[in-house]
Amino acid sequence: MKLYIVPTPIGNLQDITLRALEVLRGVDFILAEDTRQTSKLLKHYQLHKTLYPYHKFNEHKSSVSIIQKLKAGASGALVSDGGTPCISDPGLKLVQLCISEGISVETLPGATALIPALINSGFDIGEFHFMGFLPHKKGRQTALRRIAEMPYTVILYESPHRILKLLQELSQHIGDTRTLSVSREISKVYEETVRDTANNLLQYFSKNTPKGEFVVVIGPLKHPQDA
Repeated sequence: MKLYIVPTPIGNLQDITLRALEVLRGVDFILAEDTRQTSKLLKHYQLHKTLYPYHKFNEHKSSVSIIQKLKAGASGALVSDGGTPCISDPGLKLVQLCISEGISVETLPGATALIPALINSGFDIGEFHFMGFLPHKKGRQTALRRIAEMPYTVILYESPHRILKLLQELSQHIGDTRTLSVSREISKVYEETVRDTANNLLQYFSKNTPKGEFVVVIGPLKHPQDA
């Protein structure tokens, strides 16, 4: 009995490891954040597997039956719509439950938007802080104030529908004291990385309709060239 955490492509379908394909081929079932999205991946690689939905709206209810299957000797794989599960995606609760129940968990290395965007930024990555998606309401202003006080590189995720709001808030909290690197559509045809101040990026994306998922990398207070 084992639960595999399997990263899947964040855009380009070729960004999946041979080991990930081998695991998906060998498990008894696959837990998918969106079965429709995962079905496209499986069809592309001619994999025929039983899919169960596992997302933030059913993870509490589904976890019990999943644990029962695993304890009965089955093996399963958890995937998200793209990237590594549990990183700003569902899955952590299931991993914790497996550990508490003595079920083996094995996490495969693989695709994630976090690392490519961080390296593309060109910022100091000796120390960085990943915050994922900021809270939409409660705690958001507190998080923004924390970001303004952090001296090192900070990484955020954001949707195309909320990126302008985030850039506006960052402009208010950090002004032009730090450079931002904004990456979108990582590994896809229209991949783009733009580096500038929050205010200038706000103007840029106000004129260029935001599309795709965004990774916002906020540079440290002191850049390498200032050392």
